[in-house]
Amino acid sequence: MPTEQTHDESRRNDTGPHALLDDINKVIIKQLQENGRRSYVSIGKSVGLSEAAVRSRVQRLTEAGIIQIVAVTNPLQLGFTRQAMIGVTIGGSANLDEILDHLKSVYNIDYIVVTAGRFDLLLEVFSSSDDELLSVVTTIRAIDGVLRTEIFTYLTLASQRYDFGVR
Repeated sequence: MPTEQTHDESRRNDTGPHALLDDINKVIIKQLQENGRRSYVSIGKSVGLSEAAVRSRVQRLTEAGIIQIVAVTNPLQLGFTRQAMIGVTIGGSANLDEILDHLKSVYNIDYIVVTAGRFDLLLEVFSSSDDELLSVVTTIRAIDGVLRTEIFTYLTLASQRYDFGVR
């Protein structure tokens, strides 16, 4: 297993975020995906590094935007009983940045994806009722430049993964 000094020396010759994805960091990422609260001591034992070295590596991975350590909530347990994906079509001359800024301010929208396909945008929305979902859709439709929306209401969440790993 490479030593910390060898890794740091070789890292000086690498550039970009992929330079941080050595075999040790991949193991660290996998272990944090399995349990985001796993101690750095425990991770260090499995990869042959000190707690401080693991902490430093996690900090570099976080600062580089490769990983993010957050608490993932279950919307159903928080009272959001209605979930939907909304496809949005925007006008050709519409200002995409202005539309995105407006959508980012809508509390119920979990994420926004700009796409190249049938829809220009896909939005995931959580609401506590059909009435609240209708209110969110009405808000979206009122944005200047939004031409159409199509709502795909979730009946059940069949799978959601957070362990897709690294290459």
